[in-house]
Amino acid sequence: MSTLSKNTSLVKRLSAQLGFDYCGIARAVRLEDDARKLEAWLNKGMHGQMKYMENHFELRVDPTRLVPGAKSVITLLLNYFPGEAQCADAPKISKYAYGNDYHEVIRAKLNEFLFLLREQVGAIEGRGFVDSAPVLERSWARRSGIGWVGKNGNLITKKNGSFFFIATLITDLELSYDDPFAKDFCGSCTRCIDACPTGAILPDKIVDGSRCISYFTIELKEMLLPAEMNGRFDNWMFGCDSCQDVCPWNRFSKPHQEAAFRPIPEVLNLSTKEWEQLSEEAFRKIFRHSPMKRSKHKGIQRNLHFLKNETKNGQED
Repeated sequence: MSTLSKNTSLVKRLSAQLGFDYCGIARAVRLEDDARKLEAWLNKGMHGQMKYMENHFELRVDPTRLVPGAKSVITLLLNYFPGEAQCADAPKISKYAYGNDYHEVIRAKLNEFLFLLREQVGAIEGRGFVDSAPVLERSWARRSGIGWVGKNGNLITKKNGSFFFIATLITDLELSYDDPFAKDFCGSCTRCIDACPTGAILPDKIVDGSRCISYFTIELKEMLLPAEMNGRFDNWMFGCDSCQDVCPWNRFSKPHQEAAFRPIPEVLNLSTKEWEQLSEEAFRKIFRHSPMKRSKHKGIQRNLHFLKNETKNGQED
């Protein structure tokens, strides 16, 4: 077996060993087409107040700017689809936030991945990224043969749908590359577009981030949410899964096996009234390892207040 094949087999084996569900490898090149699309998206202001999206443009489209001499981009997927559901009277929370913060969980796995890789291959340069760095992870996932980008902007796998976290490992280690995922299996389906409560999913696979419920409930820091969105949040308190919940490919989703993603009991069981009565001290204690800490107690209370007005206005109508 050649060194190239041996190292590639090692990468795939380590991926499975660390619990990742998918592993694909692509050649590290500048993403010319994605650069044009990203620039157009930013110019239209579809990132809203997420000003960080404007930063480090070249880093986002050129992996060699992140890892000098980069030769390979390894994409890793980790399932987060829960086997449990929230109680009926709970304000809705995106499934990715049921358990511990995925940034912490996956970052630890990536660090171990690099350690094990260096232990067996030798001195290599590499950096792992999970959502919080300027990497176009869905484009790399498609390029590495894992799946296609759906009309809702999510990466979709043919075998298990879209409820996955995506991690990226960029390295100067040369590897054998997987063939890009060439086909789009969304076809003429428009279920995600039709189901989006705020009309954020546009034609031609464009998502207006500034209209997404996840943007309003997590990213937007203003204490007043836009009045024009009143009545359109569909009881989503943190994030939104509407477009994924209706996707036909997610009928193949299977519950994850990652202990760190087991739902925090309060996520499943607190009613709207109990959320409203939750103190800041209790919130910090219960959700100290949760992605929900990003919105902080005041953000959650703001969202609940908005949902309460939605319900009240709906009853008046």
